[in-house]
Amino acid sequence: MFTKFEEIFAELAGRSSRKRMVAAWAVDGHTIAAASMAVDLGIVDATLVGDENMIKEQCDKEGIDINKFRVLHNPEELSAVTQAVTMVNQGMGDILMKGLCSTDKFMRAILNKETGLLPPKAVLSHVAVLENPNYHKLLFVSDMAVIPLPDLGQKKAMLKYLVDTAHAMGVKTPKVALIAATEQMLEKMPACVEAAVLSKKVERGEIKGCIADGPLALDVAVDKESVEIKKLVSPVAGDADCLLFPNIESANVFYKTNSKLAANVKQAGMVVGSKVPCVLSSRADSIDTKLNSIAIAAMSAK
Repeated sequence: MFTKFEEIFAELAGRSSRKRMVAAWAVDGHTIAAASMAVDLGIVDATLVGDENMIKEQCDKEGIDINKFRVLHNPEELSAVTQAVTMVNQGMGDILMKGLCSTDKFMRAILNKETGLLPPKAVLSHVAVLENPNYHKLLFVSDMAVIPLPDLGQKKAMLKYLVDTAHAMGVKTPKVALIAATEQMLEKMPACVEAAVLSKKVERGEIKGCIADGPLALDVAVDKESVEIKKLVSPVAGDADCLLFPNIESANVFYKTNSKLAANVKQAGMVVGSKVPCVLSSRADSIDTKLNSIAIAAMSAK
């Protein structure tokens, strides 16, 4: 089991072959720098799709050898995004990465029925991975970017994606905390009811490969002292690997609180449920976050 992103980098560097990454509208310094570091670390081979002059300008500015990439010139943003997605759809890439393009254009291309990356009847979701120095292992979190208010069926898919991602990072039997505002079973709170249903589905083997419990408030999910004070008996509480939030607001606030108000937190994020992992980080995210995201996508790619 990996507890730090650096351990994931080392694992990928030691593999005999690299995954192929295609970056859509990769014309900004952060995307190019993260792709460069990923290539240098032996994580991926990278193709950059976008305006070649803009890419060259950024490489010159950052002191990056452009020859380490395959560069496909496409001077128009939407066309470049479509080209990158089509390449991956045709088997020319194992990972898709969002560059400077907006999230709506990126997602629209992924969802395109003819050239996109959405399998029939699939549910797209988002998984974030956090390395917080105040916690003893990596945390896998969903969904802070794609599904606004997931229903029970979508939460079941999200749970599976969390478990699959944790498995890819070496966690054999992930402990999933189904988050609500309280660990009490309050019937008038839909988050509590659905958490209890999902927990029972895992207990009965309908969802395999993990241990799950809920509803659990965030404090008892990750803090053993809170569990002891509240005298809660749970196979997950205080030691969760995965946090499944009830809606996008709570997950997004949790993610951004970690990034803006907690020191030395490292993060990563990707779209899951598509044919390949899709690196989806904010255009304002750091180079390190983009590099971490490439790494978890490379670990998750088939």
